Amino acid sequence: MRILRTYLLKELFWPFILSLSILVFIMLMGNLVNIVNMVINKGVSFALMSQLIILLLPNILSYALPLAILSSTLLTIGRLAADNEIIAIRASGINLYKLCFPIIIIGLILSLASIPLNDRIKPQALYATRKIVKQIGVKSPTALLEAGTFIRSFKNYIIFIYGIHQNKLTNIRIYQPQEGKPTRTIIANSGEFLPIPEQDIIRLKLINGTSDEPNLKDPNTFYKLNFQKYYLTLDISGGEQNLQKKLKDMSIRELRKKMDELKKEKIEDTTPIITEINKKLSFSFANLAFVLVGLPLAIWTRRREKFVGIGLSIGLFVAYYVLFLAGEVLSIKKFILPGLGVWLADIVLAVVGLILIFQTMKR
Repeated sequence: MRILRTYLLKELFWPFILSLSILVFIMLMGNLVNIVNMVINKGVSFALMSQLIILLLPNILSYALPLAILSSTLLTIGRLAADNEIIAIRASGINLYKLCFPIIIIGLILSLASIPLNDRIKPQALYATRKIVKQIGVKSPTALLEAGTFIRSFKNYIIFIYGIHQNKLTNIRIYQPQEGKPTRTIIANSGEFLPIPEQDIIRLKLINGTSDEPNLKDPNTFYKLNFQKYYLTLDISGGEQNLQKKLKDMSIRELRKKMDELKKEKIEDTTPIITEINKKLSFSFANLAFVLVGLPLAIWTRRREKFVGIGLSIGLFVAYYVLFLAGEVLSIKKFILPGLGVWLADIVLAVVGLILIFQTMKR
């Protein structure tokens, strides 16, 4: 038994490492294209972008770990079943699930290891990422702006820019909605941003255009003013030091503290906080749920082809995540007990896995 368990764990190890490496690489590459574009085309500091890449890893790992253990379980056990090694093990009088028990323990260990990842490391990384993005927005405003869209990043103004090339802008439309009054409009042929990071503001230099200016005799009307140069001060609301943490940026301890503060303020509805706490825990235990369902499924399918195992892994993960999101909505809308909904996906997978295990033992 000991030799077989060692053999099984060795067979599992490399598929797990390979799956994890590939998943991290694919998920990272999806963000890397935008990051490289910011460095090359938008002049953002390489140091800041390097920090962003590092801060992406905890979030990527939280998703990659359960998918990696699922795919490696399906690939390893599926290959053993396809090569009739499972039949040989059973014929020797060895209980299959006693043999596979270390894999279940590995799933549990990964789940326990994922708790600090999802509870502290990932929230800290998400909050640090937001601060860096804020810093980029102050130092290199165009890095976070997209041509051809209505930009609402600046307080009191809506901006539409037809062309953005590094720090240069072309064909600019600026709208300033005013309650109870007509919207003020500024149009310019070109312009550029002049960041003033120390004041947490940005000056927009506009060249060759027209501006709506209030008519002193009738404040509800404007007159057109032609200009060659026009400077507009844009406020980036809330500096880095005032950047508030979202619920997903908080640890469980911080969330509980926030809940106590709300209760002291006579705010009893803490459903979003309870849901967030349970999300961190339930998503951590996805590793164990995937192992429980992956073991019998691999034996039942008896396929050694890698693409079959990977396809099953992706299908199961998509099903899990849909259930996870559905449970979160049910929890927030109070159709079920707060926090219970986000455990729905883990419960369903674990129950299905246990049923399949018992069915396999009877065969």
